Amino acid sequence: MVKRLLSTRAMGYAQADKRIQILHLVGRHGSISQAARAAGVSYKAAWQAIHTLTNLAGEPLVDSSVGGAGGGGARLTPAGQRLLAAAEQLDAARRGVLARVNGADSPALAGPRTSMRNHLRASVVALQSDGARDPMVRVSLALAGGGALASLITRESAELLGLSPGLAVLALCKATAVRVQAPDGAVPAAATNGLPGRVQRVARGVQRDEVVVTVADDMQLVGFAARPNRLRAGSRAQAWVDETAVVLALAG
Repeated sequence: MVKRLLSTRAMGYAQADKRIQILHLVGRHGSISQAARAAGVSYKAAWQAIHTLTNLAGEPLVDSSVGGAGGGGARLTPAGQRLLAAAEQLDAARRGVLARVNGADSPALAGPRTSMRNHLRASVVALQSDGARDPMVRVSLALAGGGALASLITRESAELLGLSPGLAVLALCKATAVRVQAPDGAVPAAATNGLPGRVQRVARGVQRDEVVVTVADDMQLVGFAARPNRLRAGSRAQAWVDETAVVLALAG
C-alpha cells in the first residue's frame, strides 16, 4: 500500500491553529462533542474545523462512525494521526527558527503565505453580532499604525481563531477588493471601510491603475483606481474596501 503524502496546507501553524487543537482533542476524548467543549467552541465550529482540515488534507482524518448504532464516538484515522505528528514537528521547528532570528515576532516572518497582497497589522477591539443565533460576527479592529477597520466573518471562524479584544491579528484582503480614489470622490457602493492615505506609486493600466497607498502611518495598501483619475505619487487618496472582503489571520 502506497502511503499518501500529507499536504502542508492542512497543517496551518500547528498549535496556533485552533483546527489542529480540535483534531488533537478528538483523538484524546474520542468524541467531537467533548472535543468542542474542551476547546471552548460550539459543536458546529468543531465540525467546521474537521471538515476544513479534511478538505485540505485530501483524505479522511476522523472516523465518526465508531460505536455503530448502539453508540457514538470518533477516532482519528491513520492520516489524522500522521497529520498531528507532522504539525507538532513543524511547530517545534518554526518556534526554533523564530527564536534564532532577530525580531522573530515580526508579522513579516510569521505571516501566512497567501495570494492576498494586503497584510495589515491590527488588534481586535470588539466583536458584535445580533445575538447568539446570528451566524455572522462583525470584528472591529485597530490598525497598528492608527486607524480603524472592520471585518465580517462567520461565528464559527471567530471561535476557531479565538478572537477576543486585544488579540493581535493580520487583516488580509485582495488588491482587487480595494478601490482607490481621490479624497473628494463619492463613497462606492458596498464599501464599509474607508482608509485615508497618501499615494506612494501608480502603475498605469488601460481601464484601471494599480495604486499603492500608505495608510495608518507606515502600512501599504494595494488597490485599483478607475481611469481617468487625478492620483499621482504624493497625492492624498482614500482607499475603500467592504468588510466582507477582509479576512483575518492570527498574527503569529
